[in-house]
Amino acid sequence: MDQKHSTSVLEDVPLSKDVPDVKTPRPHRRWVWLLTLVLLACAVFFLNKNMKKNEGKVGGSPSETASARARGFGAIPVVAARAQRGTIGVYFPALGTVTPIYTVAVKSRVDGQMMKIHYKEGDLVHEGDLLVEIDPRPYQVQLTQAEGQFIKDQALLSNARIDLDRYQTLLAQEAVPEQQLATQKALVSQYEGALKTDQGQIDDAKLNLVYCQITAPITGQVGLRLVDPGNIVHANDSNALLVITQIQPISVIFTLGEDQLPIVRQRLRAGHRLKVDAYDKSKAAKLATGWLTTIDNQIDPSTGMLRLRATFDNSNNVLFPNQFVNVRLLVEEKREVTLAPTAVIQRNSQMTYVYVVKPDSTVAVKPVTVGTTEGDEAEITAGLSPGEVLVMTGVDKLQEGAKVTAQIGDEKSRRGSE
Repeated sequence: MDQKHSTSVLEDVPLSKDVPDVKTPRPHRRWVWLLTLVLLACAVFFLNKNMKKNEGKVGGSPSETASARARGFGAIPVVAARAQRGTIGVYFPALGTVTPIYTVAVKSRVDGQMMKIHYKEGDLVHEGDLLVEIDPRPYQVQLTQAEGQFIKDQALLSNARIDLDRYQTLLAQEAVPEQQLATQKALVSQYEGALKTDQGQIDDAKLNLVYCQITAPITGQVGLRLVDPGNIVHANDSNALLVITQIQPISVIFTLGEDQLPIVRQRLRAGHRLKVDAYDKSKAAKLATGWLTTIDNQIDPSTGMLRLRATFDNSNNVLFPNQFVNVRLLVEEKREVTLAPTAVIQRNSQMTYVYVVKPDSTVAVKPVTVGTTEGDEAEITAGLSPGEVLVMTGVDKLQEGAKVTAQIGDEKSRRGSE
């Protein structure tokens, strides 16, 4: 009976090639495994991405970061610097213009034709050098005429003096009236006056001849030629023949506010010589160093500014007339003060502070007071002592008590947990 039943059941099951083998896994299990692999791949990708991002923030290579973490057990890599004792200058910045100490517009002092020029445009000429020649012939004629008139009047004066001596003798003998003697004395005086006039005309003609040779009144650089040879020039012409500008030495005129004036005057009264540095328009390159020479005698009431002049030897001709420069006036040097890089100074709405690396390689927040700042250095008037290690980079990850691995400037050794 049992055997027949089992046989009938088997006979009822249809035999087909599409019937799956009992050992083949079901389709929904494949999708579960595929989804699991995708999730694992995504997790590994984002983990690697976050690790690279964190390594980039601390500024080190992956190997250096891994090494630092291995040594520091999670310490934050930072770059630090030591506070030190030194000197810092107090500067007043200003805007200035290069201004020649002397500028001369050379003109003719006589009328005449310009015959020759003895310079080239842009030449450096020295005081007394011959520059221009004016036709001297009209003044040579005037000199000859004046000398002839002088000789004529000199002869008349000699004859008048002889007659005066004769009349004085005759008057003693009562041979001539006294009035004739007085008239002769007046004639002698008249000829003496004429002689002086003649001498003046001679000197005037000689001076005009000197003026025909136009020489350099100062040492400086000649500008562009304004009048060409062959032209007739006059003593009363409004235009100059040429312009000479002194460039060695040269000055810079700059302005300071009236609030800064008392400090400058105090330093000058104390006998200090104040140094002035001139920089280019972008403040990137220092052009020259000079000294403050004078202060103007009044403040401009419309701007509240005062003009000052600094003088530079300009031996390399780096300063040029009317050039715009940035000026820094050194009014004081603070010595033996605590200095720190400006990069270590942090600020928030409550205070100014720094991160100090302690001997146990943890950081502490210290409030500080900043004094004079010059370039990338700052004076710390309170809150720090020379020798303390201060964090410069990497402060965005720090908080009070954080563990760090600090590299101090160019030092090869690192300060941190080993």
